[in-house]
Amino acid sequence: MYPRVEIDLNKLRDNTKFLADLSQKSGIKIMAVSKVYCAIPELVKVQVEGGAEYIADSRIENLKKIKDIKVKKVLLRIPMQSQADEVVEYADYSQNSELETIKLLGQAALKKGKTHKVILMVDLGDLREGIWPSDVDHFVSEAIKIQGIKIVGFGVNLTCYGGVIPDENNLGQLVEIALKMKERYSLDLEIISGGNSSSLYLLLEGRLPKGINNLRFGEALVLGRETAYGNMVEGLHKDIFVLKAEIIELKEKPSVPIGNIGMDAFGQKPYFEDKGIMKRAILAMGRQDIDPNGLIPVDKNISIVGASSDHTILDLTNCEKEYKVGDVVEFYMEYGALLRAMTSEYVKKIFV
Repeated sequence: MYPRVEIDLNKLRDNTKFLADLSQKSGIKIMAVSKVYCAIPELVKVQVEGGAEYIADSRIENLKKIKDIKVKKVLLRIPMQSQADEVVEYADYSQNSELETIKLLGQAALKKGKTHKVILMVDLGDLREGIWPSDVDHFVSEAIKIQGIKIVGFGVNLTCYGGVIPDENNLGQLVEIALKMKERYSLDLEIISGGNSSSLYLLLEGRLPKGINNLRFGEALVLGRETAYGNMVEGLHKDIFVLKAEIIELKEKPSVPIGNIGMDAFGQKPYFEDKGIMKRAILAMGRQDIDPNGLIPVDKNISIVGASSDHTILDLTNCEKEYKVGDVVEFYMEYGALLRAMTSEYVKKIFV
C-alpha cells in the first residue's frame, strides 16, 4: 500500500475550525479550497463540520464528487464556455471576468430554471484573471442585463501568479470598487473576497480593510501557513498530510555518475556534487507521483538526491537510524508536492 498519503481528518477539522472562528470575529466567512486534495468527499465533510460555509474548487470534475454534500459550492477557475451547462449544474457560484461566458452561464441557468450567482474578479496587478479596474463600470453595466445570472460579489486573486502581496492598498481598492458598483447598480452583494491564504497575515494582524467579508483558504488549511511570507501560523497543524514511501534498494555507491553526462529523462542536463561514496536508497515513487523539490523528510538527516519518473533517490549517509530495504520513509510536503501526490492515482490515500 505504498506510496501513500496518510490524512488526519481530525487535524483538518481543527484547522478549519480555527480559521473559521478566527475569521468570524472579523465578520469574514471562509471558502475552503478543496482542489489540492481533489475534493475527496470525506475531507470536504470535515471542512464543512469545521465551519467552512463555502467549498471552492477549480475543477468541475471535483465539484461533481460533492454534489450531494449540503454546502455552497464555488467554481474558482473562471469557467470554460464549453462547460457552461456543467458549471450551472454543479456550482452555485462561479468567478468570472468575461461577458460572453457570463451570457452562456445565463442561458444555461434559464434552461435549468436556475439563477447562477456570479463573483466578478478584478485584476489589481497580479496579472492573472480579472477585469481591469478602469473597465469594471462598463462590465457591470453590461452584465446586469444578462438574464439567468446574479452578480453577488467581487473578488481578487493575488500572489498565485505575479507574487503581488495583498495589503491595505490593493484590498482597499477592491472594497472601494465593490461598494461603488453596489451603489451605482443597486447590487445585492454577498461577497467581497479579499484573496487567498496570502491575505491571512492581514487577518492575523487586524489589518484587513473594512468591507472584506470573505477569504479563500487552501494552503493555510492543509499546511498551516500563510502564503504571503511563508510563515507557519501558531494554532494550526502542519502535519495533516504525511507521505510514506517504501525503500526498494539500498546500496553504497559513488555520488557522481560515471561517464559522459547528457540529458536526463526530462531533457535537463543534471549537475552532481562529489560527496564521495554515499549510502543511497531508492524509493518506489517518482515524478509521476510527486514533486521531489517539495518533499521534506521527517528524518532531518535524510537528503533528497533526485528523482526519475518512477524512483526517488535519497542520501542516507548521515542517518542515525539503520534503514533497510522494505522500510518506509516519511515526508511532509510543500503545496505543489501535495497537489501532485493527491492527484496521482498511484498514490494511495488513507484516512487516520
